[in-house]
Amino acid sequence: MQTDIDPRSLIGRKAFDRNGSKLGTVDEVYLDDATGIPEWAAIRTGLFSRDAFVPLEPSELVEGTLHVPFERSLIKDAPDFGVGRHLSPEQELQLYHHYGIIIGDTSEPPPDRDFGQIAGE
Repeated sequence: MQTDIDPRSLIGRKAFDRNGSKLGTVDEVYLDDATGIPEWAAIRTGLFSRDAFVPLEPSELVEGTLHVPFERSLIKDAPDFGVGRHLSPEQELQLYHHYGIIIGDTSEPPPDRDFGQIAGE
């Protein structure tokens, strides 16, 4: 995803899955505490539903909407950690594993990589 986009501008944008089906609305964006780079978005998937975490890389912002390259069913089945608090390194690894994203050496969590939210605090 473009790194020059203000992550706050993602809040409230519509999100779509790889097939173009509407997922919901971006509720919160989580930044890497060490780098400040947006890493995760929490998408409100329905009126009485929960937020689902999706990786912002390799997602794309297209014509003002977030396009996530995963199927709706996979996104809805993502681990539910609740919103409004940091993601621990272990939670981050669970999410990467869920989406099949391989990051470096996954034998242990990366040090000092808590993810904090920037909106909805």
